[in-house]
Amino acid sequence: MKVAVVGVTGLVGTVMCQVLEEQKFPVTEFLAVASDRSIGKEITFNGKKYACMSMATAVSERPDIAIFSAGGSVSKEWAPKFAEVGTTVVDNSSAWRMDPDKKLIVPEINAGELTENDKIIANPNCSTIQMVAALAPLHNAFGIKRLVISTYQSITGTGVKAVNQYESEKAGKKQLPDEMAYHYQILDNCLPHCDIFLENDYTKEEMKLVHETRKILGDNTLGITATAVRVPVQGGHSECVNVEFHKPYTVEEVKSILEATDGVIVQDDIKANKYPMPLYAKHKDEVFVGRIRRDDSAENALNLWIVADNLRKGAATNAVQIAQYLVAKKLVGAQKMTV
Repeated sequence: MKVAVVGVTGLVGTVMCQVLEEQKFPVTEFLAVASDRSIGKEITFNGKKYACMSMATAVSERPDIAIFSAGGSVSKEWAPKFAEVGTTVVDNSSAWRMDPDKKLIVPEINAGELTENDKIIANPNCSTIQMVAALAPLHNAFGIKRLVISTYQSITGTGVKAVNQYESEKAGKKQLPDEMAYHYQILDNCLPHCDIFLENDYTKEEMKLVHETRKILGDNTLGITATAVRVPVQGGHSECVNVEFHKPYTVEEVKSILEATDGVIVQDDIKANKYPMPLYAKHKDEVFVGRIRRDDSAENALNLWIVADNLRKGAATNAVQIAQYLVAKKLVGAQKMTV
């Protein structure tokens, strides 16, 4: 299997390589693909060194799978070029998520929708992935009517520049405005501002939670509102999710369903102060759910606390799981078009 990782030198690209190694993905030929400024830079994969190559060179190599983490504009330009030569692209940007002709996939939920004709597959937003992983089985059981979401999102979701800003502030170094990923200090602070503000006064990140959740769960009637907050944490994203169901439920039923859900771990023992935290979700691939309790202020309402490593299940791991599904179902590696 010839595999390209596009954006290989970035935070998510680095983790993608780690996950491919850990999962022993069947890579027979590895293509390290990066921006022009990183061409020639060496990275190590499975104990071997590889020089980063350009997009054009990678396309000419016609990989079986290309896993993208290089930003929306790059994906818009290059994903179709890879697809034209027969490569299946798994894209981590927002470029294709709401395209009606592209599948938006969380493998545990809807990988079965994929066919060999899907040459560009969208990886959902990090905060969406962990939430729907927990909500999908509950939606199937009780029918979700409305969601009120508050997120507490790691600085790693912004990228290397945000991590550098945090570390500089922690070290007491003064920064110039162009060195800052955020408008304000992030150390000892919380910013109710993830991504850009839109005309409706919500941020792009907040609206991703709305639109992507509806698409993945296949229900455009869902009432969803969200507030996304950036916090000085590196371990992962946390979410407080208030759910209103159409049908009655019991907390015991909810816990039982979640405990039986692939990729979800219930941590909910308040007597022992056991609940999910990003500190302990870091470097793990599962979605952790706790503080499961009834909301008596509304009919059939429930509160959940959901935590996951945003660089792993929220990005790299989910993308690799999509690729694993494609290989397992023999949806990739078929005869390619000639250049």
